[in-house]
Amino acid sequence: MTYEFKKITQKQAEDIAYNWHYEDKYSFYDMEADKEDLEEFLDPEARCDSSFAVMSDNELIGFFSADKKSDGSVDIGLGMRPDLTGKGKGREFLKAGMDFVRSKYDPINITLAVATFNQRAIKVYRRLGFDDAGTFMQDTNGDRYEFLKMVYEC
Repeated sequence: MTYEFKKITQKQAEDIAYNWHYEDKYSFYDMEADKEDLEEFLDPEARCDSSFAVMSDNELIGFFSADKKSDGSVDIGLGMRPDLTGKGKGREFLKAGMDFVRSKYDPINITLAVATFNQRAIKVYRRLGFDDAGTFMQDTNGDRYEFLKMVYEC
């Protein structure tokens, strides 16, 4: 599959925010699950130039955010369209995102945070070379959850 990363449009952001709903415990990742995250995702100024629609054959299949830090690292966030998750496509999707980040930002490393219950994603991240860098607690979705910080050295 070929992936194209384009600046996300308001229409795409709204489609993701209001129409992408994940099953079971993964509903944690529904944009509407956290009011602050939803507002930030829908605000074009907050998204700046750091949020991208991931396209394949002119079809929206995911989103990717990249925030370059002053230390040269890039913190990423990502999501695949719900009907594509759990089907073995995550590794290829993440690798394309990592390649995009390396070519656009030339980072010293790539970091991300993932909810510790999401072992499916953690497995993908580890397979692509991310290392565990500690856990932390974060308030989100109306409760407090444990997250794992992961780092990929470029």
